[in-house]
Amino acid sequence: MAKATTNSVYQLKITLKNSKPPIWRRIEIASNTKLDKAALIILEAMGWYNSHLHQFIVGHTYYSMPDPDDIMDSLDERKYTLAQILPKEKAKCVFEYDFGDGWEHELLLEKILEPEPKTKYPRCTAGKMACPPEDCGGVWGYMNLIEILKDPEHEEHDTYVEWLGLESGEDFDPKEFSLEEVNERLH
Repeated sequence: MAKATTNSVYQLKITLKNSKPPIWRRIEIASNTKLDKAALIILEAMGWYNSHLHQFIVGHTYYSMPDPDDIMDSLDERKYTLAQILPKEKAKCVFEYDFGDGWEHELLLEKILEPEPKTKYPRCTAGKMACPPEDCGGVWGYMNLIEILKDPEHEEHDTYVEWLGLESGEDFDPKEFSLEEVNERLH
């Protein structure tokens, strides 16, 4: 099993927990990326706006931005790298975004790679499904939103269409994923 070196590239699979079908992204990122920067990359790859708090969870250890009002002890994510929390292939952790909606992502270190010359990292190499809209109530709220959008006769259909900013006749496609758009956001 490969071990990270200071110039290794991590192939991470990011899967939104409890999403059915699975919403996921595969990214390549430098192993020495600090967690605060990794969080921004994960958010961009998934399609989140970074308008809520986040944290990395490894076992019973939490990594986040320090806040004197926190009731839980957490380590300063600016002082740790991906290589420190995911030291070997098949290692996993949780990345939680928006504590109210509770978007939990499993981060799986699939492979430790050597960097390719002339390749710009981070980059997304694959993915499936659209990112849920912010503030829709977590995975279960999102599944409910999709069902409502499928039924134009549902009493909340027009409210959700307006909330999502959809134009007349436009649909929200939960299967939509654009590798090119993700990589544009990452760069």
